[in-house]
Amino acid sequence: MKIAVIGAGSWGTAMAGMLATKSQQVALWVRNITLAEQINSERQNKKYLPGVMLSPTLYCTNDLAAAVDKAEIVVLATPSHAIRTTAQRLSRLLDENTIIVTAAKGLELQTYKRMSEVIIEEIPSAEDKVVALSGPNHAEEVGLQQPTATVVGSKSRMAAEKVQDAFMLPYFRVYTNPDIVGVELGGALKNIIALGAGIIEGLSLGDNTKAALMTRGITEITRLGIALGGQPFTFAGLSGIGDLIVTCTSEHSRNRRAGMLVAAGKTIGQIEAETNMVVEGIKATWAAYHLAKDHNVEMPITEQLFSILYEQKPTMEAVLELMTRCKTNEVEEVVTENTLWVD
Repeated sequence: MKIAVIGAGSWGTAMAGMLATKSQQVALWVRNITLAEQINSERQNKKYLPGVMLSPTLYCTNDLAAAVDKAEIVVLATPSHAIRTTAQRLSRLLDENTIIVTAAKGLELQTYKRMSEVIIEEIPSAEDKVVALSGPNHAEEVGLQQPTATVVGSKSRMAAEKVQDAFMLPYFRVYTNPDIVGVELGGALKNIIALGAGIIEGLSLGDNTKAALMTRGITEITRLGIALGGQPFTFAGLSGIGDLIVTCTSEHSRNRRAGMLVAAGKTIGQIEAETNMVVEGIKATWAAYHLAKDHNVEMPITEQLFSILYEQKPTMEAVLELMTRCKTNEVEEVVTENTLWVD
């Protein structure tokens, strides 16, 4: 089987390297020919994943047509804002039976669409062949072959299980899930909460505060996810709680680091320049805020983060507003639908 990975950032490189250890033919596409040559000659991506040696069976190219030629699975590992243009280019190159895996965790800024929706708009024949990969999967640890679990979501059981078989390794365990909506939304929306976790660390507010943020964060992620067609159980799994935990706590999390920079008074432009990587949570905050308004979903944490990022609200003022909101029940949706009180 030939697999092509589109995008040689840290995650794309880690996946391509991982897949190549199964002795499959793996092509890694990168825009920059100099980077492609460096990866091929030195067997590592010094720019985005330094120190991780890559299998000799992996080859890197800046020729998109050559990369995807005869590939049975094509993995899109570009940032979310590049998915549409990449899909447009691929629409002229892919066989109609090619399975497309989206590994980007984000929402399109202009349309608020999930990545699979964007791909299907540009490649209609892929409707039953799109698979979303999500979960607590930091590239730095996958590259070092540390035990990791992930989930692949798809409408098609055949497509999900084919990807599961291709990606499964002793250190990379893959689960399937028919709820592609929930899998994608969990992966995209947790980045918003991770920004908040970084702000909490930057303000030195402590573990109690972070635990409250993460717990209430998964509540509003689930609330919006259900409104958009996701299933509740998905958000209790790897792409929900699992990805939320790792992104809010890990030293590898760029969204958490970005939140710490926000707490230090940095602007969005300064943060993007300083991190030298795409911070998906910044764009996801914009999209989720407007989706919540459109669907009449209450997301107080997301609303406050939107105000901090896009309306320059002071961070401690946002924290105070969250803490002094009108009192409510922890499981308000359940209490509203079913009276559980005995008096």
